[in-house]
Amino acid sequence: MNDYTKYLAGRATSGGMNRREFMGRAMAAGLTLTAASSLFAASASAEEPKRGGHLKLGLEGGSATDSKDPAKFLSQFMFCVGRCWGDMLVESDPLTGAAVPALAESWAPSADAATWTFKIRKGVQFHDGKTLTVDDVIATLKRHTDEKSESGALGVMKSIKEIKKDGDDLVLVLTEGNADLPLLLTDYHLVIQPNGGNDDPLASIGTGPYKLTSFEAGVRATLEKNPNDWRTDRGYVDSIEIIGMNDATARIAALSSGQVHFINRVDPKTVSLLKRAPTVEILNTSGRGHYVFIMHCNTAPFDNNDLRLALKYAMDRETMVEKILGGYGKVGNDFPINNTYALFPEGIEQRAYDPDKASFHFKKSGHSGPVLLRTSDVAFPGAVDAAVLYQESAKKAGIEIEVKREPGDGYWSNVWNVQPFSTSYWGGRPTQDQMYSTAYLSTADWNDTRFLRPDFDKLLLQARSELDETKRKDMYREMAMMVRDEGGLILPMFNDFVNAATKNVKGYVHDIGNDMSNGYVATRVWLEG
Repeated sequence: MNDYTKYLAGRATSGGMNRREFMGRAMAAGLTLTAASSLFAASASAEEPKRGGHLKLGLEGGSATDSKDPAKFLSQFMFCVGRCWGDMLVESDPLTGAAVPALAESWAPSADAATWTFKIRKGVQFHDGKTLTVDDVIATLKRHTDEKSESGALGVMKSIKEIKKDGDDLVLVLTEGNADLPLLLTDYHLVIQPNGGNDDPLASIGTGPYKLTSFEAGVRATLEKNPNDWRTDRGYVDSIEIIGMNDATARIAALSSGQVHFINRVDPKTVSLLKRAPTVEILNTSGRGHYVFIMHCNTAPFDNNDLRLALKYAMDRETMVEKILGGYGKVGNDFPINNTYALFPEGIEQRAYDPDKASFHFKKSGHSGPVLLRTSDVAFPGAVDAAVLYQESAKKAGIEIEVKREPGDGYWSNVWNVQPFSTSYWGGRPTQDQMYSTAYLSTADWNDTRFLRPDFDKLLLQARSELDETKRKDMYREMAMMVRDEGGLILPMFNDFVNAATKNVKGYVHDIGNDMSNGYVATRVWLEG
């Protein structure tokens, strides 16, 4: 039984999936009819996940600037907190990435995929006792289309020109057809709130399996079980404590001593050490996450493409994967898509470390003197070491990189998306369209390379409404080449998500969607013993 079939079995065991859905998804994953039937029968009679207990997580990524407003979620810390108390309209399948129902129990597009009708689930209560209505959904989505909300989902929402209701159904009218729309609504910022959060976006009132009971930005969040949760296949522990631990050594010590049950962002260099602990299990998941070095294309000296190319050729990707990821990842090619995405653009030559080409483009750029790179331990595991390794490989091309180590607290508000050259990470997105819309569309708030290309924007919009997959794939290839050869992205590696837990944590789901079981770790696992 692989991780995905284990996940399906767990859903069936807990009553979260009926036989028809189970059989369809199990057979789509490669099981025969006989095997799927046997697995469902075994799951139905298996012991249910244990309920109760207090789950403690030690997470990197918290900051004193963290906001409880879902629109402003930035860090891994808030990603996990938000998943505990809130729900989206749609979720994604852990293995395939396909859209699956959440607060929207079904949906249907028009023939041109420009108008979508969503059936909103009945009988769901918010934490304050109010019943969820389509008006709450409309208010939520409209708030995220308002530039004043500073929503991380603004780039996605701009493609929706009308949000309305038809009886108890939600109707979304797009500026152009988009076959991926349900997956776009899985964006973790789009937590459905009473009246859309307009009354108090910081109230943290949602429909999720847990209620937020206390919160200190970047330090700690506590949550208790929601007794009126509309689902039975999640929320197994009674309470959750999420502790901000930006220091990697502190996280490892806390897990090894049993002070916490789960930690994220395990540095691959420490995996062998952690494996020696008899109480610890490594949780390693491949996916769409990537570690990056980002340059602002509109800011000197990075507004010179020859300098950008010089810095790309000066990156030794294979050594990065080996020494920084410890082999827990794959080489990147300076565009943010890998082969886990549908319509992955094939046949693009892999960019290799080439000091001679780096030197050629550096001289052609006319730049002289050092290039300042800002980094921090919170940018990604091993980010400081990666910057130093990059410094050494660039030196062989005659390029001097000055590495400035920034404090972790405030990095995401003071350095990332502010300073012109820094290290960062992306967790990936459900579709190519969403990845590009979030970070490469000219108008996107999170366009952290300042990639401002009207021709790219036009192609992105054309691909979004193109229903011919062959044509759409060609468009994605052209977009990838633009980002790779003219953008400000240096993407040396797609990282595996490496987390760790004590062995009494059960039910962990390896989810290609994002890190920490796509942020749902605390709602999916249970404790034994």
